[in-house]
Amino acid sequence: MSLVMSEGALPPGIAGRHGEGEEPLDIVGVGFGPSNLGLAIAIEEHNAVSPRPVRAEFVEAKERFGWHSGMLLPGTTMQISFLKDLATQRNARSRYSFVNYLAERNRLTEFINHQTFFPTRLEFHDYLYWAAESVSARVRYGSRAVAVRDAGRWLEVDVDGPDGRVAMRARNVVLAGGLTPRMPSGVQPSVRQFHNHRFLDHLEELPEPRHQRFVVVGAGQSAAEVTEYLHDRFGVAEVHGVFARYGYSPADDSPFANRVFDPAAVDDFFAADPAVRRQLLDYHRSTNYSCVDLDLIQSLYRREYAERVSGERRLFLHGASSLHAAKEEPDGVRVEIVHHPTMAVTAFECDAVVYATGFDPMPLRDMLADVCAPDLLADEPQVTRDYRLQVPQRLPGNIYLQGGTEHTHGLTSSLLSNIAVRSAEILQSITESLQPAGDPA
Repeated sequence: MSLVMSEGALPPGIAGRHGEGEEPLDIVGVGFGPSNLGLAIAIEEHNAVSPRPVRAEFVEAKERFGWHSGMLLPGTTMQISFLKDLATQRNARSRYSFVNYLAERNRLTEFINHQTFFPTRLEFHDYLYWAAESVSARVRYGSRAVAVRDAGRWLEVDVDGPDGRVAMRARNVVLAGGLTPRMPSGVQPSVRQFHNHRFLDHLEELPEPRHQRFVVVGAGQSAAEVTEYLHDRFGVAEVHGVFARYGYSPADDSPFANRVFDPAAVDDFFAADPAVRRQLLDYHRSTNYSCVDLDLIQSLYRREYAERVSGERRLFLHGASSLHAAKEEPDGVRVEIVHHPTMAVTAFECDAVVYATGFDPMPLRDMLADVCAPDLLADEPQVTRDYRLQVPQRLPGNIYLQGGTEHTHGLTSSLLSNIAVRSAEILQSITESLQPAGDPA
């Protein structure tokens, strides 16, 4: 376990249980990815000016900070503006803005000359890492939260680490455990069949390609990026993209469509009837789901067309199709791709199948079994406008969700777009709950 904290701070409950007379933490944050990193920054800036500092600690399963490190493909860029960073929309003067990061990295002038709103994914990852290293937050790296329990006077978070289980007392718990890679039903992950989430790591573990052939399943941005990367890296290998549509669909990143990611749109969405919410999600799915940047679509089409002209085919895009079967063999995977309109089947052996098949929200049933009935933790848990989980019984503390609230808060519920504002709203809710009765907020 690695514990990172501000200088001089001694975190309570390093092992075992907090002392009997010890006050619970104001916040225990589960997960320390971008969402809870944004919250940690908001807490630091709040504590700098508030007479009532917020005491917080975070738990992170990784050994160090990382954000989609398995998909840091060369040249790939962010799909949101750099101004939608960890702090700017909450505090434009924050030292944790992307602009200040550029200044500290001595690249501000060069970035201005670059004339783009969209840094590379590698640079944005470096920005997040810089922020995680700079913020004065207490983080238990290499530890995993396994349960939140009602301990009577407070909540307790059970945390498993190298030194055993720790029970962390908390007045509030903020769950930001990230997304879980989604694999097709019946597919068992292996060295030759894997999700794109850790694509680069899996590629390094892959045995030497014998068939010089890869399959990529999916129609979104990640699938297209993986397809392009494999086509570039393996200069003689075939790359087969498989998706249910006839082709990749372009992402709608036009100015009016992007209003769905505005902070005010969260208010609108939360106030709307469920039928209107579903309608809005359907209208704007092309801003985030199963869509690809137009430049990348055109690049892949140019490649495929050039190969048709030359007669030397390596890139094959199987539209209106799906992967019907994938059977592992000693030196590869035998796949069957079915073309839906004709039901024709294409079969061949490949070296690996990459599933760019999306993610599911953080599973809550096991984590919250002690404080919430399983039927209330279905696919759509009920939350208030400030992201607080609603449960029928009275708990000794509040539980907040960063993610898994798309059905109530819209498309930004688990995206980078709204981290700064969402962090401010959650922190405000918590600080108001910590105020003694009668005290001004």
